[in-house]
Formats: sequence, C-alpha cells, structure tokens
Amino acid sequence: MLDLKLVNARIRTVDDSHPHARTLGVLGDRIVGLDKAVGDLPARTTLDCRGAVVVPGFGDAHNHMAWFGQSLDEVNLAPARSLNDVHHAVARRAAELPAGAWVVGSGYDDTVMGAHPHRDALDRAAGGRPVWLKHRSGHMSAVSSEVLRRCGVLDASATEPDGGVVVRDRDGSPTGLLQERAQELVTGLVMPYPVEELARALGKASAVYASEGLTHVVEAGIGRGLIGRSPVEAAAYQLAREQGVLRTRVELMVAADNLHPLQAHPDDGITTGIDLGLRSGFGDEWLRLGPMKIWLDGSLVGRTAAVTEPLCGHDHHSGIYQDAPEEMRRRVVDAHRAGWRIAAHAIGDAAVDLALDTLEEAQRSTPRPDARHRIEHAAVVRDDQLARFAELGVTPVPQAYFLHAIGDTMAQALGPERTPWLYRHGSFLRHGLRVPGSSDRPVAAGAPLLGMQSMVERLSRDGRLLGADERVSAEQALRAYTLDAAWASHDEHRRGSLTPGKHADFVLLSDDPVGTSGGRISAIEVLATFVAGACVHGTDELEHHGSVDGPLPTAAPPHARSSA
Repeated sequence: MLDLKLVNARIRTVDDSHPHARTLGVLGDRIVGLDKAVGDLPARTTLDCRGAVVVPGFGDAHNHMAWFGQSLDEVNLAPARSLNDVHHAVARRAAELPAGAWVVGSGYDDTVMGAHPHRDALDRAAGGRPVWLKHRSGHMSAVSSEVLRRCGVLDASATEPDGGVVVRDRDGSPTGLLQERAQELVTGLVMPYPVEELARALGKASAVYASEGLTHVVEAGIGRGLIGRSPVEAAAYQLAREQGVLRTRVELMVAADNLHPLQAHPDDGITTGIDLGLRSGFGDEWLRLGPMKIWLDGSLVGRTAAVTEPLCGHDHHSGIYQDAPEEMRRRVVDAHRAGWRIAAHAIGDAAVDLALDTLEEAQRSTPRPDARHRIEHAAVVRDDQLARFAELGVTPVPQAYFLHAIGDTMAQALGPERTPWLYRHGSFLRHGLRVPGSSDRPVAAGAPLLGMQSMVERLSRDGRLLGADERVSAEQALRAYTLDAAWASHDEHRRGSLTPGKHADFVLLSDDPVGTSGGRISAIEVLATFVAGACVHGTDELEHHGSVDGPLPTAAPPHARSSA
C-alpha cells in the first residue's frame, strides 16, 4: 500500500537512467518506484495530475533566509525609482511608529535612483529618528545622523573598522553611506535579534519558498559576521522546525567569525572550529551544518570587489578585502584541516585568485578528496582561472538572475573587455564543473524559475545580451536547480532527482520548463510543492488542476518537527 501515487503526470526525473515517467509512488517520505513498478499498487491517496509536469524539488545553493524573512516586515524599497520615493516611504513608516523607534528599510538600489539616500534627507523624512536602509546588495547601508551619532563616526577623526568604509563628503562629514564591514557599526547597535523573532521570520520565508517550489536551501552565513543575525542563530532554525513552520530543508553555512581556537589532541589536526568540534555534515536530513563561509571581498555594485585591474568609476582602486589576505588564508586552511567544507565569497578576479590559491594550499597540506569546496558568486572569472577551478575540483556558485536584475550595472563597472567574464555558467560546464542554481536572495528575487530563465537567456533588464557563449540549455538550467544543487551539498544520493530511494521532494508545474521557450520559463505556475511526501504548498491548486482520491498528506512528518 503506497501512501501517495501520482498518475497522469509528465514527470522529468533528472535521472538519466529513467528520464521520463507518468506515474510515481511514495511510501512514507521516500520515492519507491516509477511507472510499471508502482502502477498496479494501491495507494491511500491517488493524485491525478491531469498532465501537470512533475520535477524534483528545487534547491537554492546560496540564499539568506533569515535576512529575507525579516525584510518582509521592513519598508520595502525595491520598487523605489527615485530618492523621493525612498524619502516618502521612510516618512510613512515613521508616522506609524512610536517615538524613538527605528525606521528600517531594505532593497534600495542606487543605480536605479541615481544616488544613495543622504543622511540629511533621512533626518528630515523621519523627524530625527534612527533610520537604517539596507542596500539590495547587502554590502552597503544608508543611515541617518542619529545612527551615525550612536556609531561614533560623526567626527572626521573617528576610527573606521578594517574592511569597511564610512563614506564622507569633501569636508570629512559622513554622508550616511556605510560600506562593507562599516555596517557592523550599525548591527552592533541592534543585534542580536531574539530567537523567537528570527524563527517567525524563517517561517515567513519558508512559506514563500514553498510557493516557488523550493524544497532545500543553503543559508549562506549564520552567527557573527557580515550577514549573521545572532551568535545563537542556529537555535532559531531549530525553534522554527519544532514549531512546524520550517517547510524547507536547510543547510547552514557557519560564518568564519564564529570559529575560534580549540584544544583538541595534536593528532586530530583541529586547531580551530566551533564548540565540541562540530563541523560540516552535523545534523540530519532537515537541518544540518554546511560549509564554513568566509567573505573575501565586496561587491560589483558597490565597486568594492577585489579585481586585478581597477573598476570603472571606482573610488577604491582595486577593491576591498574584508580582512588581511594572510589572515583569511589562515582561516581557510585551518577550517579545511578541521574537516569543514569551505564556501569563499569571491566576486572580483583577484579575490577568485586568492580563493583558488588558498584552497590549493589547504589541499596540499591536508589532502581531502571530494571535499567540494566552493567559491560563492565567482562573478568575474578570467579564462586562465577556469582550468584552475577544474584542476582543484572547486565548485563555482554563481547567481544567474543577477544578470537580469543588476547586469547592466555590473557591466558598467567592468567595461566591455571584462563583461564576458561575468557568471560564466557555460564555460564552467565545458570545463567539467557542476554549477548549482542559487539566488543570493534577498539581493535579487529568488524564484528558481526566474533563475532558470536567466541561465538560458542571459538578458539584462535593458535587454542586453551578457555573454552569449555562457548561455545554457533549459535542461541544464533545470539540472542546476535540482541534481547539481544537491551535489554541491553532498546530497545527490538523497535528493535532486526523482529516483527510487530518494526523498519524496517534488514540484508540480503548469508547464514544462525544458519544453518552454526561454522567455516564458518564469511564467510557469507552481501548482504544488511536496517535501518528504507531504504537500507544503498548493492544496487549493491541486483541487483545481488535479483530482485527489483520498486524504492528501499535508502535515510535516513527526521527525520533521523534532529537534536536530
């Protein structure tokens, strides 16, 4: 007796041994068979898909789940097309808040508005309140005078943090723009956030993810550091899971700032890590530790990416490193020796050089075959670096939708000679690398179907084709968000394809992303999302588009609500 059987479906399994099917059987939280293997078996629930397309659950190999979830309650500045739009939005929120409360907004884009918000204008809009507006990139913030006063940087002689910039006018007065690690001056005032608040934010984010077909995500940096929300951030994910609001499997990258010296036996080779020696892989199928995340440089949008030749219209010469390169190199090598997988944020080609050199040194000192270390973003990659990725077995984790959302700005920063080096998905594949799909949400929209369309089209918002040779097929794009995303997490044996024995994580779509023209992939509707055989999104859609015989499993299985 099956628990669930899907019939009359157009199934793309992403399994080369059985690429297409019409019937799928689920027992418990696992796929047990396809087509003839399960066709005659009875089931407690039979779902007639009526021709809907079924694909493996989507994975996002790099997102910021807590940040996104919290942003849903902040002033949404993504639609702002002018500074006046920002000022009006700040004034509206300020009018709703009690005296002294912070106005917090997120998602503004200076490249759309022509400039960053200035502190004087924010003072007027918010009536002198503390205002904190987060740039869409996460690498910059605009704040009001009150925030600068509390940060202690209003004076021109104030000390700035290493790896950060307090932007100032010609007279030395702060404009309100904080770049890179200078933002930690603000986060030090408001963090840590309560675990209960973070758990609520995770629940909101997870509901959005389920509606987009996401069944597994990698949180790219928890705890201390540039993106962290609390030193006990993992507890928020456990709480969200215990409360039953975490509908998505999550792998947690631990920010490098959380690692500290450990006193292990000399034979262990563990000189640094987190308490008890926990490392990548600890946890279970719903919540576990992933790589150690280290930020090497900044961003292209903020002109702080570390590059070998200066960026166009750039005030920081060849970019900003988040810390002294030798210190970052030591952290990576020590984490590798301690058994961590490494995820190194590297945007510019100089930062990519540093990441590759360091990972090569780590493997030379302590060989770890199939470690699957990663370079997050790998945004600007020269031809000579492609072969090094392949030789070292390093996985690039680019964000294709950036090409649409901010591709024009990145092209301006690089100039015509380097623009072809952006997010080289096609070249990575030709060098034998696997490229997982990811979004960096909320830096850009995170729906996987949007990312797939950008992989296929590579069109900027203004319609500019960015790197024709880097386009991939729709089938390769689907694989990026399914099997290759699973592979990057050492999970290909458990998810990523609709193969008997794997997790029953799958998505019902209104059309086939492989058989649809590239420009229409993002218009495909997500009808339903299943995780571990349970429907976490789309019960109403199934009633409308399909025919359900028997009780549809909708509650998360008991083990999904237990503590990791």
